[in-house]
Amino acid sequence: MTFRLVDRKWNEEFSEALCDDASELRIICPFIKVSALQRLLRHSPSHVQVITRFNLGDFADRVSDVAALRELLEADARVRGVRNLHAKLYLFGKKRAIITSCNLTEAALSRNHELGMVTTDMTIIEKCLEYFEDLWCDAGDDLVIDKVEEWERTVTSYLLEGGRPHERGGLDDLGARIGIVETPQAQAPVSTYETSQAFVKFLGSADNRSQLSDLTIEELKRSGCHWAVGYPRQRRPTSVLDDAIVFVGRLTHSPNDIRIFGRAIGMAYREERDDATEDEIVQRPWKKRWPHYIRVHHAEFVDGAMGNGVSLNELMDTLEADSFATTQEHKALGEGNTNPRTAFRRQPHVRLSAEGLSWLSERLQEAFDSHGKVSRESLDQLDWPEFPTNPPSQS
Repeated sequence: MTFRLVDRKWNEEFSEALCDDASELRIICPFIKVSALQRLLRHSPSHVQVITRFNLGDFADRVSDVAALRELLEADARVRGVRNLHAKLYLFGKKRAIITSCNLTEAALSRNHELGMVTTDMTIIEKCLEYFEDLWCDAGDDLVIDKVEEWERTVTSYLLEGGRPHERGGLDDLGARIGIVETPQAQAPVSTYETSQAFVKFLGSADNRSQLSDLTIEELKRSGCHWAVGYPRQRRPTSVLDDAIVFVGRLTHSPNDIRIFGRAIGMAYREERDDATEDEIVQRPWKKRWPHYIRVHHAEFVDGAMGNGVSLNELMDTLEADSFATTQEHKALGEGNTNPRTAFRRQPHVRLSAEGLSWLSERLQEAFDSHGKVSRESLDQLDWPEFPTNPPSQS
């Protein structure tokens, strides 16, 4: 068969194609994530050319990874960028072509509804190769590692400042212009599809609970959780990885509960950078006891009062042992604690299971739809950290 439509199991299609011919791999793809790219590179293709997007806003919004560009260059691939790229084409030597809606991401290859065609027809492959070569010639110069490092610094600085949608002045599209009319791109919403971790971070304590009528904006002023969540002096949060989804929950009373009223994207803890300064402790004295940070960006919060948030009690009543990663693991092993209500005692956060992440994401989105989000104007009036746009490289 020289032509067939495919709507699932794209991982298998790519692996089969590379097993058949890994001599030359040519890719046209707007968005590339590291984990999906690594699947292809495991087959050690000999000659790799990639046309993608060099829009720093895409990297800041996590729909694509600047780290994937680094990985490509370290694998001796040649990479070029085109503005406003939407085409997805994968060429495996001269034996196979895949034209698909799939970007090179785990979500696209494993979970999304994607449609495309796989062909071994030489006439179609020749036309695809011709299209690739024409676009390659228009795409400008090859990417170099110095540019990747510069972009990494720019994007990281933006995220350290909170990832606010209107502070994107340095997040330019640096791909080649090929005559297509460009339209402004909106900031992508927080995505839970590509994350490997999700946590509920607790604010407050058993003897310092909020009322359900307390306003979300007042909690943001008190805690500063719009740009960082704190951890105790003796508990550096080294288990949290980059791009973890951090749900923000406040201990409440009448009844005792934890209300999740926001979510953000976390950045892995780095000593000194993510420790409270003297000025920050003066501003919020409780940071003397909770001086370590997970910095967050792209934060969004339910408007109104704490009562508009999502009940953690409801999550635990619904999913029971499947609420959290540890209790679910213990359930599978048949030993250990499977009671979600005791799983996070005296803990600053709890890691969600995949089911817990899905349930909480849906309920929080319902809360956003019902009550709205804290406005950009209100968030702008809060304190925000400042970092240089291009800090010097660390040696």
